[in-house]
Amino acid sequence: MIHILLGASPSGSLKMVLRDLDVEKKERVISFWETFSVGPIWRLHEDIGKEARYNWIKNNLTDAYNEFHEYEQNFQKTVNEITAIPEGSPIMIWISDNAHEQTGLRFVLYLLKNKNNDIFLINTTKVYGELFKKRKEKYTVLDTGEIPPEKLRFIYEQSKNEPPLSQHERENFEKEWLALANTREVLRIWQNGTIHSVSEDYYDLFIINRAKKLHNEMKTKDFIKSVRLIGEVLGHLDQYVGDEFLEYRLRKLIEKRAFEMEGSLEAMAFYSVKLR
Repeated sequence: MIHILLGASPSGSLKMVLRDLDVEKKERVISFWETFSVGPIWRLHEDIGKEARYNWIKNNLTDAYNEFHEYEQNFQKTVNEITAIPEGSPIMIWISDNAHEQTGLRFVLYLLKNKNNDIFLINTTKVYGELFKKRKEKYTVLDTGEIPPEKLRFIYEQSKNEPPLSQHERENFEKEWLALANTREVLRIWQNGTIHSVSEDYYDLFIINRAKKLHNEMKTKDFIKSVRLIGEVLGHLDQYVGDEFLEYRLRKLIEKRAFEMEGSLEAMAFYSVKLR
């Protein structure tokens, strides 16, 4: 079994599960360390698209951990691992209901389009809701990385007997990828079971409104650490976009003079903002 996941956090959790089940030598994990809901995905299955995505990330997001120089190699390494999966190995793709993992799913299935392997899907949002629903509180999994290893193990054990994707289902996902790969937008949301491409300023008003809320909680309107504001926005979003994109939009709002700023824009932790 080859497991494909769309993030560092869920892949780390699943590796723990496979180790606990004593099958880590039989079952391998391949993962993208990516956020597919943000950044261009135009022709991403071709070299020209990969280069365009890398350039956008390098020019717009903050490289707080000095990782961008490894981005291209890591992305291509994962693509190569997927295309090199041997015939006959069953493939399990883990996803949840967000634009990041759903976009990544379609990209991965396009990469696998010429392979005859059985491909299984585990939708963690759906399965988590079925297995762990509580009467009083309704908790919806936003991304697979939120699920602790012990619950991920239970989801895996309960999903082993699901049938693989049919050829028709695979072809539909491949067509959906080609449609997405024709878009030029750099932001995607998940709405009513569909990926929607939206303008990059889609969350700007939401960021401003969360800043207003934080200002209203202060005795005097003062500067707010950008980390705190981004955390506030992330905590109230019903989408998965990651903090790097939100910080990119905060810097754009500073440029547009919606916010005052003090400190250094070198990294999120180094500056504070205040609404004008």
